[in-house]
Amino acid sequence: MPIKKAAKKYMRVTARKTLKNAKVKGAFRSAIKKTSEAVAKGDVAQAQEWLKRAGKALDKAAEKDIIHKNTAARKKSRLNARVKAIAKK
Repeated sequence: MPIKKAAKKYMRVTARKTLKNAKVKGAFRSAIKKTSEAVAKGDVAQAQEWLKRAGKALDKAAEKDIIHKNTAARKKSRLNARVKAIAKK
């Protein structure tokens, strides 16, 4: 445990930020998972809907510096490629 007052405050700040970041990460992770499940089922309409939600969640996470912008772009690109692949079939 910290002894100094500033260190105690920093622990509280870190705890708050961790909770906030976990919510944002959970949002884009669950959207990616739902998109992947729709792709696995072959449900094009549902996959496209979840792709929009995942893209929005990834953009928000990148905007808040929770993930790097290139990471968000890479994840969106890979998801989009998978959705397009089942849409062609």
